[in-house]
Amino acid sequence: MADMDTALKEIMEIDGCIGVALVDHTSGMALGTLGGGKDLDLTVAAAGNTDVVRAKLRAMEMLNLSEKIEDILITLDTQYHMIRPLTSRQGKGLFLYVALRRDRANLAMARHQLRRVENDLDV
Repeated sequence: MADMDTALKEIMEIDGCIGVALVDHTSGMALGTLGGGKDLDLTVAAAGNTDVVRAKLRAMEMLNLSEKIEDILITLDTQYHMIRPLTSRQGKGLFLYVALRRDRANLAMARHQLRRVENDLDV
């Protein structure tokens, strides 16, 4: 099992990774961040993407969908933003937010690596 800091470092090793945050979607607080910078404020991104997760969960409830969200992908001109709600019991209410450079990232490989890190994460 990997702790939060180790998991964030592993995610930053994904090709094209700009930044990563572990976020509590009930409060919008980033519990941990790595990367980012002047062009990507991860605490602002964490709070903003909390609204995305809440909206999707509400929509699924209204549609009576009992499936779980595997990930949410937002595609920008130059970036991919991935949101991955944690599915473990101790990770309930948390999600990983990852920003990737579109010209360097392999989206399928990034999703695979993120799933692996999530499975090993101990929060």
